[in-house]
Amino acid sequence: MKKAYVFLATGFEEMEAIGTADVLRRGGIDAKTVSITGEKNVTGSHGMVFVADLLFAETSFSDADALILPGGMPGSTNLNAFEPLKELLLDQYRNHKIIAAICAAPLVLGGLGLLKGRNATCYPGFEPKLIGANVTGGAVEVDGNVITGKGPGLVYNFALTLVAALKGEAVEEEVSAGLLL
Repeated sequence: MKKAYVFLATGFEEMEAIGTADVLRRGGIDAKTVSITGEKNVTGSHGMVFVADLLFAETSFSDADALILPGGMPGSTNLNAFEPLKELLLDQYRNHKIIAAICAAPLVLGGLGLLKGRNATCYPGFEPKLIGANVTGGAVEVDGNVITGKGPGLVYNFALTLVAALKGEAVEEEVSAGLLL
């Protein structure tokens, strides 16, 4: 079974994190939410509290097929400040496995130099943080093993693109139909 991890930091965008994990699970992907805060309860950018499946410090990510960063503020900057996550992203990238970020979160990938020469998208206003990227403004961009999404209203596009990347277009179409999209 394919395995994906969705990282939660204080101030994460609720729709992007939970919507992505939900769609991945509908596609038969073992998607787990992971708190980087040291606590399983994590508060999103709109004050909703969610219980993460796992704590970062207690999880081995060696089985990860995809590492996913939801946006939101200050969630994205909190993700960016967490060095162990950045080291994990670099390792995943070097191993040609999927790294994905939506909304403001591509700023983490841009800061790590992982978007240089790649097509990428993000929430309007964060384009300067996507260092070296060809920022398209599209809903979702897939460039090699890097997937970026524009924002919360496009979470289904983003998540279904991840399903297609991990399980194929037939599964993506099945999940999309089940969601009435």
